[in-house]
Amino acid sequence: MFFTQLQNELLKLFARKRTYIGFGAFVCMEVIILALLQLPKAQKAFSELLTRNGYGFEEYYSGLTLAMVMILATVFLLGGIYLALVSGDVVAKEVEEGTMRMILSRPISRVRVLLVKWLACVIYTVVLVFFIGATGLMAGVIYRGGLGKLFVFAPPEHIFGLFDTAEGTWRFVRGICFLSLVLQVISTLGFMFSCFNMKPAAATILTLSVMFLDFVLRHMEYFEDIQKYFIAYHAACWVRTFHDVVPWWEILESLAYLAALNLTFFVVGTMNFCTRDFKS
Repeated sequence: MFFTQLQNELLKLFARKRTYIGFGAFVCMEVIILALLQLPKAQKAFSELLTRNGYGFEEYYSGLTLAMVMILATVFLLGGIYLALVSGDVVAKEVEEGTMRMILSRPISRVRVLLVKWLACVIYTVVLVFFIGATGLMAGVIYRGGLGKLFVFAPPEHIFGLFDTAEGTWRFVRGICFLSLVLQVISTLGFMFSCFNMKPAAATILTLSVMFLDFVLRHMEYFEDIQKYFIAYHAACWVRTFHDVVPWWEILESLAYLAALNLTFFVVGTMNFCTRDFKS
């Protein structure tokens, strides 16, 4: 029955129109970025970055590179908005509409209800991330006529990586897999706020406020010495898989940190929800 309930929860989640806003927004963003990259000044800046380091523009201005550019520029901030929108809605919306009282009238524990809803958020996050990766790569390949070699430039993580087609494709796919893991922290945070006695919009806004504040503080040079305390630092561990020598121990440490946060958010949200009174 657990998997039947999960299937029904997924059907309910993907039946809502707002679930697909993120998919459409990323397709539009990819089209806009590719259109802007056609501007001479944009290509000149990209060319100068490569040529002054001794690499050819045409060789690395490829489908793989453009896909990475689009993902690096948009996925954390723009993706966070739509993950917070869905996860902040998943419990609070049913409470607001009154359907939660009907669900809890059945012989099933509240913890199980929440676990099913949280797993639906997890699956949605994975689907959205892989959709972003697939459409970004497809758009880049169509724009440049092939995969080509991969160039990754991420100054905050001190990455200037160049890879051939085979290695670049593997690194790209692996990076998307890690990205689907680290973004779970946004979905779980939104889920936690959704379990509290608040409107869905309030849960979404609180989630975005926490994530954006954390992101801004992490990128302020004054807090360089304590950046490992910020969620954004650990969420960026997926980008570190593009180092020439991958710092696996640092990445595993960040994943463990994020897993602990996910567990904490889930437990806090569940405990609050289980003490709420839905009879009055």
